[in-house]
Amino acid sequence: MSAALAQLLSHHTGGRGAHPGPVIGYVGADVPVEYLTAAGLLPVRLGGDPHTPSTTGDRYLGTGLDPAARSVLTRLLDGGHGPLDGVVVSRDCEASTRLFYALRELRRVEPSRALPPVHLVDVLHLPHRTTTRYVRAKLAQLRATAETWAGRTVDDTALAAAITAHDRLRELLARVADLRRARPARLSGTEMLTVVAATTALPVDRATQLLEQLLAEADGLPEHEGTRVFLTGSPHDTAHVYARIENMGFLIVGEDHDRGDLLYRRRTGTPTETALAERYQHNGPAAPRAAIRTRAEHTRRQAEECGADVLVGYARLRDDAPAWDYAAQAAATGLPSVFLSRQPYGGLDDGATEALAALRPAAPAEALR
Repeated sequence: MSAALAQLLSHHTGGRGAHPGPVIGYVGADVPVEYLTAAGLLPVRLGGDPHTPSTTGDRYLGTGLDPAARSVLTRLLDGGHGPLDGVVVSRDCEASTRLFYALRELRRVEPSRALPPVHLVDVLHLPHRTTTRYVRAKLAQLRATAETWAGRTVDDTALAAAITAHDRLRELLARVADLRRARPARLSGTEMLTVVAATTALPVDRATQLLEQLLAEADGLPEHEGTRVFLTGSPHDTAHVYARIENMGFLIVGEDHDRGDLLYRRRTGTPTETALAERYQHNGPAAPRAAIRTRAEHTRRQAEECGADVLVGYARLRDDAPAWDYAAQAAATGLPSVFLSRQPYGGLDDGATEALAALRPAAPAEALR
């Protein structure tokens, strides 16, 4: 195995590692991590743990909310994320919003928990210049918060350098993603998802270095074959579902959630604050925010570019948005497809396993042309 790939696959999120400065946990792809990097803070994207009961989080959020958010809160309250110096939450969906308000209120009413300070960033995704001005104002608030946490000013030079660094990281992730789109693939979907997760918990320069090394070692990577899947629906903060699907003879070559392809496909370009606001404003299209027609066209285009043989929709329990899009996505792609609804967090129920098994024998798309 590639030495760089081994390091990326073995990296565990949630610790400060060798980073000398403050560590900031964040929730959601709408958090402009460039401000945290520019301030000398280490942004670490937070995730849940499907194998640990979310009892503590359920106490404050109830059981009617996305279990991934309840698991994140549980880990924050139980110390599962390690020491954090702050938390930034984006208003990307209802579950994230409720998570923020729960954290803010817990800091107020239960100071003995010593929870870190929390900041909400609200990025809207409407295609208007007035929206850009609104997003810029919200980003300015995050900039001020990052300066407070870091104890230093974020000047335009530092911000421009951070924007350039994160754009470079996204460019490299897109090139690494091409390794799993290749025929034969040089990365599995499970490996790709794990690599992406590692880059959201490492300093940007270290993540960039490892991706450059991985690309240099690509010719030595093993080959992967299988029925090629484009995966749509709920985001995946762990690789458990990917591994289950790929162990059945599938190969996940693309997805449309913000812990995979949607995280890095759009870059900022110009290293300015306005361009950064536009990057986050127009990022997507994510299931909770985008129109059905927009999602369907995106899925059609990306599935075609991936050379997908089949379309698999996956909707986690309490995550209703993916079901709104699926029929239009399936019609747009014209691929053999299956929708796995109300799935347990980080897993597949028996019905989903049977539905996937029935899809597996379908002839690959090349044979149908």
